[in-house]
Amino acid sequence: MAPRESALLDVEVAFALPERQRIIPLAVPDGTTARQAVEMARLEEAFPELPPATFREADLGIFGRRLRDQDSRVLRAGDRVEVYRPLQLDPKAARSARAGRGKD
Repeated sequence: MAPRESALLDVEVAFALPERQRIIPLAVPDGTTARQAVEMARLEEAFPELPPATFREADLGIFGRRLRDQDSRVLRAGDRVEVYRPLQLDPKAARSARAGRGKD
C-alpha cells in the first residue's frame, strides 16, 4: 500500500492598502499555520513598496477575527487569513487631539 499523501486545503491570504488589495488563493498542506500561509502567499512580491517585515510581523486574523495564536493556529479548509496593517495613529490619541482642538 502506497503512503498516503498529505491532504491539501484551499485557503486565501488577504492584504489591503487604502488604494488596492490582493486576495491570494493557496492550496496548503494540512497542518499549515496562518503565519506559514502568509509566507507562502509571497505578499512582498505583490507589494514591493513595503518592507518584507510588514508581512512577517503583522497581526493576523481569520474572517475579521484577530488571532491570539498567530504562529500556531492551524488552518482549516476555506479559511481566509487577513494580514493587518499597523495603525498609523492611535485612536485614543486622535480623539484626544480632536477634543483639544475643539476647546480653543
